Amino acid sequence: MTAASAVPARRDLSVYIHVPFCAVRCGYCDFNTYTATELGGGGSQREYPQVAMAEMDLVLADDRAAGYEYDAVSTVFFGGGTPTLLPADDLVAMLAHLRSLIPLAPGAEVTTEANPDSVTRASLARLADGGITRVSFGMQSAVPSVLATLDRTHDPERVPQAVAWAREAGLDVSLDLIYGTPGETLADVETSVRAALACEPDHLSAYSLIIEGNTAMARHLRRGEIAEPDPDDMADKYELVDDLLAAEGMSWYEVSNWARTPAHRCRHNLAYWRGGDWWGIGPGAHRHRDGLRAGNVKHPSRYATMVRAGELPRAQSEHLTEVERALERIMLELRIVDGLPADAVAPEARAMIDVHVRRGHLDPDAAAAGRLVLTREGRLLADAVIRDLTV
Repeated sequence: MTAASAVPARRDLSVYIHVPFCAVRCGYCDFNTYTATELGGGGSQREYPQVAMAEMDLVLADDRAAGYEYDAVSTVFFGGGTPTLLPADDLVAMLAHLRSLIPLAPGAEVTTEANPDSVTRASLARLADGGITRVSFGMQSAVPSVLATLDRTHDPERVPQAVAWAREAGLDVSLDLIYGTPGETLADVETSVRAALACEPDHLSAYSLIIEGNTAMARHLRRGEIAEPDPDDMADKYELVDDLLAAEGMSWYEVSNWARTPAHRCRHNLAYWRGGDWWGIGPGAHRHRDGLRAGNVKHPSRYATMVRAGELPRAQSEHLTEVERALERIMLELRIVDGLPADAVAPEARAMIDVHVRRGHLDPDAAAAGRLVLTREGRLLADAVIRDLTV
């Protein structure tokens, strides 16, 4: 049904705004990002905010034509790339334009990613004044040799300084770590986690290194210059991260994410994991609306050309079937601490619930109450558990 009267208003919307620019391309990164050299003459950082705002107008018109009206935006996330390569005024202007289209909900969470060396005291203060409530710093490691392997350019000493400036501005702080870098030891991981904890973040993400095919690190691996990550080593490092964070009162709420309190959980990412609706603004960004998924063209120059022509910059879209939505729900919700109802699993796969309870992958008490929640061992094997429950 497409008539406006037949489609209920969607009261909860999240918005992701992709800023595809980086000063340096990290060797492990396969995100849709570009340095000035890679862009050449295409894709202007100076003009980008205006193009992104024009896309917001197009997406809003598309939603309204389909009968969807949103009362408020509950979360906004500027990701990248490095959003803070743009002047703070540009991020504030994009947020203000979004707010002019759909109001922000009271207490809305508004996050920007940042590198520790891409902010100043003044820029963070401007972001906070302009409505940003939270900053997520790409710390990755506190060990210089690990940062060098990852092609990260910031000085580890810059992290506590950037966090202090963010606190001074009144922003909540999240830190991102990567573990499993070739040559990284357990002691290196402990050093990084303890350095992060010394900054007293509200939230911490720790992701295992995945060497994607089209990256400089993958080319090093194919040439035999680095070793492939070992799954047992990765598991040891994950358990170390979890132990250190738990000892400091930080609790996991998603396989790779921990928060100081439930109020500090990233509500934007929870909207993804719970199957909410969101706009994806910017080149390569994806959106979801009530089972419709769509992705934008990737290159900033092509993206800008389409938007300026008044055309939604779509590269592809698909309507998920009910079966596909049910499977996706399992894949996403099982990763979070709340888990999902056992009856969300198809009848033909429910025998595997008892199997994974016996193997120690699912919490037995939660399962007895009809809810599926991963144990720590289950978190380490989440992909395998999910695969068994979605056959």
